[in-house]
Amino acid sequence: MAGTTHDPQAPKPPRVITICTAEWPERDRVARFRETFGRGGIRVVPSPDEPLEIDATLTRVPGLGMLSGHRSALRSDFADGHDRLIFSLGSAALGKQFGREVVLEQGDAIALSGADAGSLTTSRGGPVATLEFPGGSLIPMLKEVRTACGRRIPGNSPILQLLRHYLNALHASNGLSASALQPLAVAHIYDLAALMLGANCEAEERAAGRGMRAARLQAIKSDLLGDLDREISLGAVAARYRLSPRYIRMLFESEGTSFTAFVREQRLQRALSKLLSVRFDHLRISEIAYGVGFNDLSYFNRAFRRRFGHSPGEARERRRSGF
Repeated sequence: MAGTTHDPQAPKPPRVITICTAEWPERDRVARFRETFGRGGIRVVPSPDEPLEIDATLTRVPGLGMLSGHRSALRSDFADGHDRLIFSLGSAALGKQFGREVVLEQGDAIALSGADAGSLTTSRGGPVATLEFPGGSLIPMLKEVRTACGRRIPGNSPILQLLRHYLNALHASNGLSASALQPLAVAHIYDLAALMLGANCEAEERAAGRGMRAARLQAIKSDLLGDLDREISLGAVAARYRLSPRYIRMLFESEGTSFTAFVREQRLQRALSKLLSVRFDHLRISEIAYGVGFNDLSYFNRAFRRRFGHSPGEARERRRSGF
């Protein structure tokens, strides 16, 4: 098209790779895996008691890979130069690197440096999730590789929980799709991983003002969306996250909104969705208003009209009449 320019730095659509060993003959699965996926330095050794089974999806965007799925009991050996953060979601696992062995319980995690061979062994099949940082790109953000990698990261680690929450939110919102937010989302993941493992001074300063804020805001938003039908106070949210109310206000202000405005907008959107659905035609407008967290019907009607340009009743009638 005339006048159109191509930006080589523009985010690209994620590259999605599906790994499904069930499509291969059982006797050929290990050889097929090595031929298809193991040339770069990844090797799998299945348990002698069960066949190799992997059903997973690897999503790659510039600077990051995200693997999720299920696999049988096996040992994975890594020697491809990529840094990894592996989440132990199923049974207990055994991680090895730098001559050390660490036992991971369900919910724990381990980082493996791409600068040294590492492995993870699971005794039973179950879910798997891994973040891949290509070409050793995470290590330069850390203080000390040998103390950061190859060690157990407890599942109750606050930053690990924030990172998992952020990853779940990205998945739910398709946040790694081709949009202007993709590079920022990847940067946030690097920030949180580095903080969790022990960031160097430069990375720590950058991450504290970028990735940590983004993850905290996302976690707070997700919790608020689950509590819209109940009374919500800034003080209660601040206490839950052990943050000051001022800090939470600042998080929302960084997005050009406020805590109160975000809650009101989400409640109004939920009310509109119900008014436009035949599933809720049996509910009176007052029931919908109270059900999404408004405790004053007059205020709800005023806020709804200001937001959408017509009353709740008119919104329902427009849907019924086809307008």
